[in-house]
Amino acid sequence: MMNANYIEFFFDCSSPWTYLSFSALKDLAEENNIEIQYKPILVGGIFNTVNPSVYKGRENPIPAKEKYYLNDIQNWAITRDIIINWPSIFPINSVKAMRGCLYAESKNISFDFALDIFKAYWTDNKDISSDKVLEDICFHRGLDPLEFFEFIKMPSTKLQLIKNSEDLIEKGGFGSPTFFYQDKMFFGNDRLDLLSSLLNKDLI
Repeated sequence: MMNANYIEFFFDCSSPWTYLSFSALKDLAEENNIEIQYKPILVGGIFNTVNPSVYKGRENPIPAKEKYYLNDIQNWAITRDIIINWPSIFPINSVKAMRGCLYAESKNISFDFALDIFKAYWTDNKDISSDKVLEDICFHRGLDPLEFFEFIKMPSTKLQLIKNSEDLIEKGGFGSPTFFYQDKMFFGNDRLDLLSSLLNKDLI
């Protein structure tokens, strides 16, 4: 059982709903004096293992549902005060970026680095699988790009990202964003409001 003072946050920067929840979760945690444990994952691997219906939906989209989906994202973006421009590459290979989030964790800048990845992809339409884009983010955050790329190629780094993804599956998770508080699982951007309501009413 995890410490009650922590939110365990499993995330992949390739998800727009995760971007929508990212800063809002930090605000919620700070308001309630709760720390966040950031757990980078590969959401594609999770879909392949326990949630293949995501791919089936992409292969055979329902037009009315897709229109609502995109409008819903923009409404949430306005609510969260962020800008989402649907990227020209979607889905994207986020493996290097998410291994990079593990490197950022080792430098105690998990939030800032991941936020840069989110903005690069979802706001600025940059290819976050590109070494050049990741290098630019490293420079922006004062990180050594050579050390960064050496770190993300290490077998231990690759294994940690896989382990985080497997841990989420073992906990009953099936996508991003997923967060846990006092062993209760919450999935999706809108569940932040549910957690906030429960905390405000002392129900959790």
